[in-house]
This record gives sequence, C-alpha cells and structure tokens, in this order.
Amino acid sequence: MTEYLGEAVIPTGFDIPVEPLRRAAHYTGEPGCIAEARAFADQFLSRLSTEWCATIDDRTVGDLMLVVSELVTNADQHSSGPYILELEGTDALVRVAVYDSSSALPRRFPKNPERIGRHGLEIVHAVAAEVTVERVPVGKRVSARVALR
Repeated sequence: MTEYLGEAVIPTGFDIPVEPLRRAAHYTGEPGCIAEARAFADQFLSRLSTEWCATIDDRTVGDLMLVVSELVTNADQHSSGPYILELEGTDALVRVAVYDSSSALPRRFPKNPERIGRHGLEIVHAVAAEVTVERVPVGKRVSARVALR
C-alpha cells in the first residue's frame, strides 16, 4: 500500500506479513512424539508472536497445547502409520491440522461423565472455534481453528 502526502510517496505496510505463518512436522509414532508435537507447537507460537505480533495469553497457549495433544494422540492411537502436524496462524487465529493414514473418521460421542476415555474430540470441540474432519487421498485430516484472545 502506498500513501501520498503532498508530492511525497510514503510506502506503508511493509512490516505486516502477507501470508499466514505455516509450519509442519512429521511424526513416526515412536514414543515421545506427542511431547515433540507440543514442543513444536510452542516454538510455532513463539514465532507467531514475533513475526505477526500476535498477542497470545496463557489460556490460549493452554487451549492450543490441548488441541495439539488431543489430535496428535488420536492420530497416534488410531492410524497405522506416520502422521503430520500442520500449524497455520495469524494475529487472530491458529489452525491445527493433523493428517494420518486411517480413512476412518473420528466419532464424537455424546457427553457422558461416566464414560472412561473417548473424550478427545469432545474436548477439541469445547475449546476450538471450528473443527472439521475430511478424507484426503492418504487418509484423513482433522483440523481445529483456535481464536487468539
């Protein structure tokens, strides 16, 4: 964008990123992958804060770590191969997407405080602004958008 002041040309907007910040990591399912995914997400948030000047409070960090943990854990438990964690963010939101090799779509169970386990997708829906599940050629992608406060 260019602004004009009298006859002077004043370029503006060069310090504002144009494209969202995107990073992806590949995991094999070996022990420790979930912790690695959380560390990867933490580094992503630091970079988002620096490059996009995103304000990310402690609660949002907690929500994002929870979403990453749940989606990566589901991929780890329910697929028979490696999985990919993809993060994309701006100063307003972060999209967490996990690709895995299973074509079986996850089920969201009705709320039941007596049920042991199977609360992961329920938790993701509780903290994310939007959750989508879709089949892709190699399996499926589960995505969650988390708004930054």
